[in-house]
Amino acid sequence: MSNFNCVDCFSGAGGLALGLSLAGINPLLSFDIDQTCINTIKSNINYFSHTVVRESVQDMLGGKLLDRVGLHRGELFLLAGGPPCQGFSVQRVGEDIDPRNQLVLDYAQLIEEVMPQFFLMENVSGIKGKRGKSILAQLEGRLSNAGYILHSKLMDAQDYGVPQRRKRLIIIGERDNGTHRSRFVFPDPIPGRLTVRDAIGHLPEPPLDGTAHPLHPLHRRDRLSELNKKRLLSLKEGQGRESLPEELLADCHKTPSSKIGHRNVYGRMAWDTVSPTITARFDSFTRGQFGHPDQLRSISLLEGALLQSFPADYVFTGNKVEVARQIGNAVPPLLAKALGESIVACAHKREDL
Repeated sequence: MSNFNCVDCFSGAGGLALGLSLAGINPLLSFDIDQTCINTIKSNINYFSHTVVRESVQDMLGGKLLDRVGLHRGELFLLAGGPPCQGFSVQRVGEDIDPRNQLVLDYAQLIEEVMPQFFLMENVSGIKGKRGKSILAQLEGRLSNAGYILHSKLMDAQDYGVPQRRKRLIIIGERDNGTHRSRFVFPDPIPGRLTVRDAIGHLPEPPLDGTAHPLHPLHRRDRLSELNKKRLLSLKEGQGRESLPEELLADCHKTPSSKIGHRNVYGRMAWDTVSPTITARFDSFTRGQFGHPDQLRSISLLEGALLQSFPADYVFTGNKVEVARQIGNAVPPLLAKALGESIVACAHKREDL
């Protein structure tokens, strides 16, 4: 088998497609409902030349995806994607039933229609909790019945060259070729850890006036209130809100974090360990441990992208909030690369049967 190709569903900014392409899996199509994400992928001509469209997963059902890529059922090598996961987040408040959760089952239907040789699904670990376990069970039951051998693992990106703690559930489906023998093996962790210093320690300090660094368009400092400046000044690297004096705590944070969680809001990263999970609001020091290790600022958009393992020249389109959301929601490319390499290795083993 020489033609390793894929379709990138719920593509976001292209982190999954980028990593898979680095593993030798050629993207034929990416789709997402967010036009800003589509613009981002199209802007990265150094990395992508495939078709990118603004469509929903529902738009791709009924044979439309296969028509788009000019393949018949069963011919696609890999269908990959991470259905939006906010409905399963343990930090989300509100009802357990969230309409976004249905996207997981829509993705299952797309897999059944396309019948790729492999599929990949990435989601937050919360999908295994009370908000997601019934939907996860439906997906696994349907795809097992469709003829897939399923492999699932909670993976941490820091084990695969990403300088960040980021746990995600990965499900790999391997289409049974009639032998009922599985050949897929999840990638082994890479020895050692890349640190915050490894990822961003080389960058110059961004201008004090809030403008972008002349050599790095996404490297600028966010505005901080006087109170937040005092908070940052009182913290050493690696410290969070538990290290703040009481007079600098917001009222909602005076309850011990052991009771309310969110231990690391108003925190600084530490140089010589991995970063916390980069979220969709990592550009704000009030939303997590997103303060620079020693400068008086939150980390920049560029620093967040590097901590997600995007290359330094990767282009993101949109305003500041849109770029932060794209970066924070992305699959880290190096995690995707490790998974892609394991899928390719599995395919070669199957050829040798």
